[in-house]
Amino acid sequence: METRGKRLLPLLLALVAAAVAPSAAAGDERVVVEVSGAPDGVVWVVQLSDLHFSVHHPERAYDFRRYVGPTLAMVNPSLVLITGDLTDGKSKDLLTMKQNDVEWIEYKNTINDIIESSKLSRRIFYDLRGNHDSFGVPASGRDYDFYQKYSINAKLRRQGRVQSITLENSGRKHLFVGFDTTMEIGLRGPTNLFGHPTDEQLIELDQALSQWDTDFDKAPVTKIAFGHFPMSFSTLTESGKSIKDVFLKHSLAAHLCGHLHTSFGKNLKRYYHRTVEEPSLSEHYYQFNMHQSYAIQSNKENCSEEAAHIKEFWEWEMGDWRKSRSMRILAIDDGYVSYTDIEFRLGSKSIIILPTFPLDSRFMQRASASRDFKCHIMGASTFDTVRALVFSKHEIVSVSVKIYDSRPGTLELVFDSEMKRLDSNETRGHMYLVPWNWRAFEDPSPNRYWLQIEVMDITGDASVSQLRPFSVNGLAARVSWTWKEFFAMGIQWASIYHPALWCILSLIFSLLLVPQVSAVVFKDQFTYRYLCPNGSQQQTLLKNLVGGFIWLFVELARVILVWFLLLVYAIYLVVLPWLFGHPITEDGNLTYMTYKGWILKRPNSGSEVVHAGTPDVMVIVLPHLCFVFLPTIVILAAMAAERTAYREHYLSRSGKKKDDYYQKSRRQIKHEIFWNGRWIRKFLCLLCLVVLWKHWKHCRGLVKAYAMNPLLHSPVHFFFIPALIVFAIYKTSFI
Repeated sequence: METRGKRLLPLLLALVAAAVAPSAAAGDERVVVEVSGAPDGVVWVVQLSDLHFSVHHPERAYDFRRYVGPTLAMVNPSLVLITGDLTDGKSKDLLTMKQNDVEWIEYKNTINDIIESSKLSRRIFYDLRGNHDSFGVPASGRDYDFYQKYSINAKLRRQGRVQSITLENSGRKHLFVGFDTTMEIGLRGPTNLFGHPTDEQLIELDQALSQWDTDFDKAPVTKIAFGHFPMSFSTLTESGKSIKDVFLKHSLAAHLCGHLHTSFGKNLKRYYHRTVEEPSLSEHYYQFNMHQSYAIQSNKENCSEEAAHIKEFWEWEMGDWRKSRSMRILAIDDGYVSYTDIEFRLGSKSIIILPTFPLDSRFMQRASASRDFKCHIMGASTFDTVRALVFSKHEIVSVSVKIYDSRPGTLELVFDSEMKRLDSNETRGHMYLVPWNWRAFEDPSPNRYWLQIEVMDITGDASVSQLRPFSVNGLAARVSWTWKEFFAMGIQWASIYHPALWCILSLIFSLLLVPQVSAVVFKDQFTYRYLCPNGSQQQTLLKNLVGGFIWLFVELARVILVWFLLLVYAIYLVVLPWLFGHPITEDGNLTYMTYKGWILKRPNSGSEVVHAGTPDVMVIVLPHLCFVFLPTIVILAAMAAERTAYREHYLSRSGKKKDDYYQKSRRQIKHEIFWNGRWIRKFLCLLCLVVLWKHWKHCRGLVKAYAMNPLLHSPVHFFFIPALIVFAIYKTSFI
């Protein structure tokens, strides 16, 4: 009886879990697709992102028809994932952003042509919304929401913001979960830049990723998420939760995303790894390099079950179709996830090569791979062969693998062998493999050995894969970002906005208030005569570095009216609206924006949505503070200081005899000419023009973006800086 009870207990627990779990994700039931045919245990999908179909750039849709359809027919993927920004939604001058019905019709027609030419099922296409697809959309399903009218997901009645599909092959499951975190109320750009997940979405995402965790058969499951926004451009929920924590909980294989384009670089990849429950404080704000720093595991690996649960996932941002004409093919081979990116800027591809094992140690290796290797978690059959998928328009004649050793300082060929095709009666794609002595390539260096695949077809056309380092030990090769890549992927912009904002505001108020207090307390200690170099070189250097900097702003404080206007404007930016405009549609209600966001009302509700578009408004707030207001304070302080220095020079010159001029050295004469010409002031006036140009460009973009009249809606924000600069130039002109 006791034995029977023990057998029934897991069944009862599973029934309870099955009854509870789907309730929160009722709109997204399990979808399982059996992927039949060889190669067994291998599936592959295609990802496209940031298409930006535009009425002003018809070549984007034309090239999409020209290249993508034939390539999909050649690759024959199990899924096609389109991760956002399906249309551009921008005017020709890139300043006005709203949905365009013509662009969406072009998108629908293009996708229909692709499906027809590739002979693929419409149901394997999943297209998600990006921020460009939500510009000026008041609410989902209402006017201007062309995504719900023309997208594949909408046509197939895939409701909800979380969609999942499972590919099953040879007893292994491959779970793909797509999620849409675009704004519920679609602001127009530029204040629509971030993904905004909600607590409800994270619950639904968590349940979708755990849908196979209670399965009886415990079949291996590889989990992959796909969406538009990377982690660096995703906000926290209202309760402070993050998508990253959900991904770490499930230890995803990868998160596929777009949004950033290749203009920031081609290494927009980031590895997340956590061995402790609480992340460090810095992790909330930045990560300096692609691989989050963690200790390389020792030879005495902990192989206990407690150590098996490593929280990790890769984030792979892919290039855009808009300019790069990029496509990604991603494969899962016995749980190992690899990909290759191809670009069609130079034409179509007749041969595509995707090595599936061993993995690239720079961009695909996970921390758990080292433990799997040392604890012999993976079977020997996984390591016994080098494997690659080859897609070709023509019959393949030969495929060979070459492995190079980089230790001698140059690439020395150490392994060269022909690969054989895996034959089967029903083949979805061509898998080539070759046995190798993988133990001969064990090495503590993760980038000592490099792999390359060479292919030739029946027409004589040859192609080679990119050289990639590998490590059978499961070690990761470190790759450093460029500064642009770090700027895009390494900084958590949603978390850093408010700290950066208050740091800048603190600096501004310090530059205005501290010198004023210093002028009152220390009086004559911060004057031109006191700081004029008349002592030793060490004293002069100290005064120039410390006292001279304070003196610069003390002189600004002595121009009382200019200083007072700057202080009032700084207070205005903190407590009052920056501008009034139409953030959603031109015929919508007029509302206002502060540094906290836009003040809006929910559709079909009288309740206000306070501060919508946070931290998206940072693209307006931070540039204005950093590149307009702060430089204005510094330049006006320098003008006030220049006036004082010139006055001292003028008084000292007028107090001397006329004949003294002819006794001066040539250096002194040049010094007199420099000061008489007031070249410092002319240079500062030139800097004022640069600031005014930056301010004018900034204001012009806002006027176009939000259909506002600056004379009526935002006169202080638009006209205060130019008026103050002109007034300050006038006030500092006289000695």
